[in-house]
Amino acid sequence: MIQLIVLVCILIGAPTWAEPANILFDAGQTLIDTSALSSSVNLLLILTSIGFVPAFLMVTTSFLRFVIVLSMIRQALGTAQSPPNPVIVILALFMTAYVMAPVITTVYETAIVPYNNGAITQKEAFSIGTEPFHAFMLKQVNDGDVELFLEFSNRDVQADEKIPLYVLIPAFIISELKSAFQIAFLIYLPFVVVDLLISNILLTLGMFMLSPAMVSMPFKFLLFILVDGWNLIVRGLLLSYQ
Repeated sequence: MIQLIVLVCILIGAPTWAEPANILFDAGQTLIDTSALSSSVNLLLILTSIGFVPAFLMVTTSFLRFVIVLSMIRQALGTAQSPPNPVIVILALFMTAYVMAPVITTVYETAIVPYNNGAITQKEAFSIGTEPFHAFMLKQVNDGDVELFLEFSNRDVQADEKIPLYVLIPAFIISELKSAFQIAFLIYLPFVVVDLLISNILLTLGMFMLSPAMVSMPFKFLLFILVDGWNLIVRGLLLSYQ
C-alpha cells in the first residue's frame, strides 16, 4: 500500500521535476514525458526490491534454523509466551550476524566497496555479491533437495557448473527446515521423559484431577537450568554451521 501511494505521488509530480526530454507530440499536444516515466518506473523497481531484501536475507542465512529451534524450546518447556517472540527473534538475529559475519564482510569488501568507487557495474556487483551467499548455502544444503528442484526445473547441471540461485535457495530452505526439526526432536526427548515420569507418579498417587503439565513444568525448568540449557543449545546451533 505504501509503495502504491509513493508511485501515485511520483507519477503525479513527475512532470514538475523531470527534465523536459523525450516528449512525444500528437497534433501539437503533449502526450507523455518518457524520461519522467522511465525515472518513475526505475524508482518503483528500487522500492519494490528493497521490500524483498529482508526476505532474501532470512531465507539465505542461518536465521531460519535459529528462530525455529528457539521457538521449539519454548514449546518443549510448556510456556506459552516466555521467552516472548521479540526476544527469540532478536537472539536469532544476533546469532545469525555472528555466523554470517565472514560472508557479509566478503560481500562488502568485494562487491559494495568496488561498486561505490565506480570500479564495477551494478550487474557485476550483484554477481560478485551473491557468490559468498551461494557458497554458504551450497555448503549447508542437502544433495537430495538440490536434485529435487533440478528435476522439476528440467535442468541438468554438470559437475563444474554453478547451481542457479532459483534452484539453490528453495533447496536450502527445506534443508534448513529439516535440520531445525531434527534438532528440535533431540530437544524434545528429555522433556517428554519428564512428562511421562510426572504422569506416572500422579497416576500412582491417585491424583487424577491434577494437571501433569502444570506439575512437570517446574521440573522442566530445573532440568533446563541444571544443564545450562541456553548455553548448550546456542553452542550446538553455532557448531552446526562449522
